[in-house]
Amino acid sequence: MCGITGWVDHTRDLSGQGPLLTAMATTMAPRGPDGSGVWLSPHAALGHRRLALIDLATGGQPMTPAGPADTAPPAVLVFSGEVYNHGELRAELTRRGHPFRGRSDTEVVLRAYLEWGEGAFDRLVGMYAFALWDTRTETLLLVRDRLGIKPLYWTRRGDGVIFGSEPKAVLAHPEVPAEVDAEGLAALFTVAIKPPGQGVYRGLDEVRPGHVVRVDRDGVRHRRYWELTTAPHTDDLPATVAEVRRLLGDAVGSQLESDVPLIALLSGGIDSSAIVALAARRLAEDGGGRLATYALDFTGSETDFKPDALHVSRDAPFVRAVAGHVGTDHTDVSVETTSLVGELGPALRARDMPGVGDLDVSLLLLFREVRRHAAVTLSGEGADDFFGGYPWFRAEAERPTDNFPWSAGVKDRNAQLSPQLREALDLDAYVADAYRTALAEVPRLDGESGADRRMREVFHLQITRFLPFLLDRKDRMSMANGLEVRVPFCDHRLVEYLWNVPWEFKRTGGQEKGLLRRAVADLLPDEVVRRPKSGFPFGHSPAYLDAIRRTVRTIVADPAAPVLDLVNVPAVRAMVDSDAWFSGDFTPPPWLPRLIQLDQWLREYGVRVVL
Repeated sequence: MCGITGWVDHTRDLSGQGPLLTAMATTMAPRGPDGSGVWLSPHAALGHRRLALIDLATGGQPMTPAGPADTAPPAVLVFSGEVYNHGELRAELTRRGHPFRGRSDTEVVLRAYLEWGEGAFDRLVGMYAFALWDTRTETLLLVRDRLGIKPLYWTRRGDGVIFGSEPKAVLAHPEVPAEVDAEGLAALFTVAIKPPGQGVYRGLDEVRPGHVVRVDRDGVRHRRYWELTTAPHTDDLPATVAEVRRLLGDAVGSQLESDVPLIALLSGGIDSSAIVALAARRLAEDGGGRLATYALDFTGSETDFKPDALHVSRDAPFVRAVAGHVGTDHTDVSVETTSLVGELGPALRARDMPGVGDLDVSLLLLFREVRRHAAVTLSGEGADDFFGGYPWFRAEAERPTDNFPWSAGVKDRNAQLSPQLREALDLDAYVADAYRTALAEVPRLDGESGADRRMREVFHLQITRFLPFLLDRKDRMSMANGLEVRVPFCDHRLVEYLWNVPWEFKRTGGQEKGLLRRAVADLLPDEVVRRPKSGFPFGHSPAYLDAIRRTVRTIVADPAAPVLDLVNVPAVRAMVDSDAWFSGDFTPPPWLPRLIQLDQWLREYGVRVVL
């Protein structure tokens, strides 16, 4: 896992831009603490920060193929991520006559391009974002993995583009201002609504998942190299269970390779527990020793925890059950809830924009502790999206036919915005338009109707809107600590299979994720297999509530606070003073941590609002 950045312009000489590329790459030093590099040419300048996990000695970047020192390389690559089938590809390329100087997957990607051109991208299995400069045609290719696990941002400037793994790398270029317009603010004030590719900063977009952005002298073009294919599912339920077990087991096994310590996250839910059980079994079979696992909890949760629709039970008892049953070397990470407010700033800087408050911070703190012991971890991200684990999968009333299932809070959010901003953004229209766009993208199955048709729509919304939001959070909070998180449930071969599995199979047994539960039931304690979904833990604490209240009151009392131009100050004051909000489950209104981050963002990043 690494950070990449670069600048391509066909009408300017960039060969003297080394200091600038170094500065752009340095903004992402936490993503790549183990090394850095820059490659320069008249029309392309590439920068890289390396987190060394495989082939520590010869995997440095930017990478060119081995060749005579006095000749220009045919291509140059900066790569972030992992290709899990690099061994198979290397063997095939070796048979075709390609020499290799090391074991890195980066070199395999480079050699694969030289052999198959853009057709190489279809052969990759993994999570990745990379930029490849073809010196023969002076063409830049920006490539992102199928599900958008790894980020890649880009903006047009002059006769070319500037790009980076994170917005901060692109914003470090003097020609890229930090600006946000109405569309960007609408994306910020909603959750998991924006279309793939749309960014938050004005003019700074994301490479869409499963796409290639091609930049040459003729301009910029986009090409999709992967999409879900809809077809009738022909396997019966037992065969489907067996195939899910095989595909998930293969995905976990392929993601265990590392030349540095690797661990797994464990929450005691079916998702992470399945990954832990499969990984521990594979390591034992391969003689790799015991798996280390880590879990998050908050101090005082034994007394402060209050169950709700999303958090039905504490994780700790189920974590202990899995760790003991599977036989892992387990560590609990305990977080002080009072520290959450102070970490909103670091979480903001990890994202380069406001996020989801204490949920971001919880991950940030967990990953910070895990990084003290390992550089790679496995996670259960994605299972809820592919198997149907969220409340809107369980109850039809939670699945409106005219909206995203998770966007019910827009009305409350509107009330917190200033009248001028509310009119400029028109969040209701933004969400409605985004929903129509999303529905139009769904690959339909001829003859499918009723509940099956609707569930296919909801799963597509999950995969293309909600999951990228979660994956982005996971990437930013982990890479801010130099930690690589691998997500076996997001193996595209498993996703392709599950896409066509009927809903009645996925909820077999009448419980959410019933198919997954059945596929791994023999590996886990019964109480874990039966445990209903309980969301990622967050702080339930009177001390946290008080800290949120104090911080927001300080902001609204400061006439120089830039956020005051965007919010309805009386409404915010009323919310902060409301005992109806600040009572019961010790959880603050979700809007308030984001408001704190919004003010920090406008101050620290000098963001100019353009409406």
